[in-house]
Amino acid sequence: MAQVLDVRTLPPPEPLERVLDALTALPNGGRLWVLHRREPFPLYDMLQTMGYSWRVRGREGHFEILIWDSGAPPTRAELSWNPPC
Repeated sequence: MAQVLDVRTLPPPEPLERVLDALTALPNGGRLWVLHRREPFPLYDMLQTMGYSWRVRGREGHFEILIWDSGAPPTRAELSWNPPC
């Protein structure tokens, strides 16, 4: 099951810090859904360096980012899951 992290109301740099903290606690094969008010472009290079992949969906003001270990891709059902908003 995916963990959900809602950082929409946090001021910078807390969203980035919370995501990185959550990833260190993520179990092997775990997934992290991040709910964010903006697309976190600085996070993507860090994720790639750390061996994670991600998929983003959203629009201005509301983004959902699914993050997973690159060696354990998500299922189609996980990609279509709608995290609580």
